[in-house]
Amino acid sequence: MTRVYITIDTEYSAGHARRHGLDGAARAENFARSIACRTAQNAVGVEYQMDRFDRHGLKAVFFVDPMPGLVWVVEAVADVVGPIVARGHDVQLHLHTEWLELAGSANPLGTRTGLNIADFAFEDQCRLIDLARGLLVAAGAPPPVCFRAGNYGANDDTLRALAELGLSHDTSHPPGIAGSLCRIGLGPDDRLPVERLGITEVPIAAIAARGRALRHAQITALSAGELLAAIAHAHDHGLADFTLVSHSFELLSRNRQAINRVVRRRFDAFCAGLAALPGVRTATYATEPPAPCAGPAPVLPHAWPRTLWRLAEQAVSNQLWGEKA
Repeated sequence: MTRVYITIDTEYSAGHARRHGLDGAARAENFARSIACRTAQNAVGVEYQMDRFDRHGLKAVFFVDPMPGLVWVVEAVADVVGPIVARGHDVQLHLHTEWLELAGSANPLGTRTGLNIADFAFEDQCRLIDLARGLLVAAGAPPPVCFRAGNYGANDDTLRALAELGLSHDTSHPPGIAGSLCRIGLGPDDRLPVERLGITEVPIAAIAARGRALRHAQITALSAGELLAAIAHAHDHGLADFTLVSHSFELLSRNRQAINRVVRRRFDAFCAGLAALPGVRTATYATEPPAPCAGPAPVLPHAWPRTLWRLAEQAVSNQLWGEKA
């Protein structure tokens, strides 16, 4: 049985906060665009995603960023955490350090800011992760055991900090993203959970792309067919775990004004297909955190029919719901 970890980075937009302000109305609008994902047609954010998961008997892991609690009250984070916990899905710790520049006097590091947690020294990383964990628990989440850095921007000091603070897992390493902001000392061949610096590092899954490249397992990066084929391939090759990524706002157009119908259809098809896939089931960090494992890490081979289908989907998606949508 292969365990599938559907992980969803769930976050307010720091960019929206910079552009539109930090008052109550701006916070509500940020929630509507980034978490609930309300549009004139429908809402396709966290509640919609959980509706689909519940319909098909799937469980998901929501990596919630509590750093907006520095800017707004902790209730802003509780508004995100509460419905997830109430519906029996998993909440783990996400952290975007971009919020420090908006926090003013609430910045625990004074005037120090940075795009990614890897931009900070070990001691500062410990302070930030501990603070974020406290905010998340204060918002109603169980104490987290797993971490994912915003922008994947972790380094080896991040793992040392997590171990120092008693967390057991990290999933910030995306071997399928060439040139990612992750600075953990692992490479594209490190595609299985591995023990590193006292932490189990769980890589984001990938498939083979054109040439010798890899492509990461994300709802907006792969078609439903590619994702399901990759999971079936992992099961057929005896892999214990498969981790894929999405975001709370991923079913929206890039300007977050309309539903991206291509991506929503892909998400819906993926959920239905995963529920019907033999030999696999979803899992969470709260109940079954991945264990380190050895051996080769085979990836789904490249296949032109799958690639061409995805490219056609992406062309329609970009034309109708891209930057100018």
